Amino acid sequence: MTDPVDPGTGPDDELPEEIAAIFRELTGGAPLPPEVARQLGAMGIADADPSAVRAMADQMRAMFSPTATAKGVDLAAATAAACEAARAEGDVSVGEREVALAEQAVRVAQLWLDEVTDLEAPALTGTAMSRSTWVEETIGTWARVVEPVADGVSGAIRDSMTAQLTGPDAPDLSALGVPPGTNPLALAGQLTPMINRMGSALVTAQVGQAVGALATSTVSGTEVGIPLLTDRVALLPANIAQVADGLDVPVDEVWLHLALRETARMRLFTDVPWLGPQILTAVEEYARGIAIDTSAIDRAVAELDPQDVGGMQQALGSDLFRPAPSPAQKAALTRLETWLALIEGWVDVVTARAGGAHLPSTDALAETVRRRRATGGPAERTFATLVGLELRPRRLRDAANLFAALEDAGGAPARDAAWAHPDVAPTGADLDDVLGYVERSTGSTSGAQDVTGGIDMDAELAALLDAETRGEGDGEGDGRTGG
Repeated sequence: MTDPVDPGTGPDDELPEEIAAIFRELTGGAPLPPEVARQLGAMGIADADPSAVRAMADQMRAMFSPTATAKGVDLAAATAAACEAARAEGDVSVGEREVALAEQAVRVAQLWLDEVTDLEAPALTGTAMSRSTWVEETIGTWARVVEPVADGVSGAIRDSMTAQLTGPDAPDLSALGVPPGTNPLALAGQLTPMINRMGSALVTAQVGQAVGALATSTVSGTEVGIPLLTDRVALLPANIAQVADGLDVPVDEVWLHLALRETARMRLFTDVPWLGPQILTAVEEYARGIAIDTSAIDRAVAELDPQDVGGMQQALGSDLFRPAPSPAQKAALTRLETWLALIEGWVDVVTARAGGAHLPSTDALAETVRRRRATGGPAERTFATLVGLELRPRRLRDAANLFAALEDAGGAPARDAAWAHPDVAPTGADLDDVLGYVERSTGSTSGAQDVTGGIDMDAELAALLDAETRGEGDGEGDGRTGG
């Protein structure tokens, strides 16, 4: 067995002792691999402020400790980070008034939906959630969605390091203090646990940031279109108040409209049990096919300010998913776009039918929801951060028109029969040929209705996009991958 190398003879000689000691512990006394030493040197650690070095050492010990998550998402750490981010924007406890509002709004929504659809979920009740409670209740599903990303990040770092240690341009390890005869592959293998934990830590941080930010804007449990909650209709009073602020609509109507939308969505997930798994599978398939841009990792490390502890995460957040999607990812993206459009299109139609007879401001509130989506809603921002997927509901209007046309041809039963089985559910091709799908489904040649309330949505969205190019705002565009 080779004796440990004197720490003063290897490439870690220039590093602060707090940092060098951690790596010596991980490698059984061997010096840092030259590539790691080069990257750490590029970070300027040797010249860092002592307090910054101590903070980095503490973070690294936590990351690489035996109790740290070896791979995937560290659920406890992601939850803590997300809750902290949510509280930073203000997170008040839910009081008795909010609890009563949520329960009452969902009871009313259930009654109104009973009038317009046979899809049901009688056991569902309304609940008011604080932002941090929503984080705690949904973080497990987010972790499942991004698990393949954590594996991809770890694999990319590991492959890059192995290639640099064994490739034709590999440095002379003996000149850097590595014991003669050391197998570079074995040396890289020794660092695998550390690399896995590094990938886990990076993705865990992204999950915490993204879900924490989403908690400050989403108004309900499943507004993003993913079945994050399956046993209750969750409403977030603090975020509903943000939506209501500035609207010339009674706040009770805002509560009822949003409760109606969420209850309709939950009826789909409950009474159409195959739908939720289809969505989660599409997201996971997309994430599993992500190709990590290793050059982005190299740049992030080389340019990192050692006193900016969040710099690595921020740099990777914008560049990690640059490569174009594979054919399998494109297919998963198309399925995901279609499912989300169908869900929201059905919810739009059913909410308009159920609320139109009871809420004077139904049209105005529907327009508010459309604008939230058109300017980049919470689902889009979260997907872009977590899996490099920038998703916009470009097919939503087609989906809404499809369900309205089914209803016009055969009533509510024909509209809802589209969810009877995944084999008969509309596809992306059916959204291109709404009239053909309606005719095949009902035998009717009735024309599709436009349920947008007479609003010229193409003109509206074009104006929003034009404003975005002038730096005035965001607009709705095509569904696409980030890049």
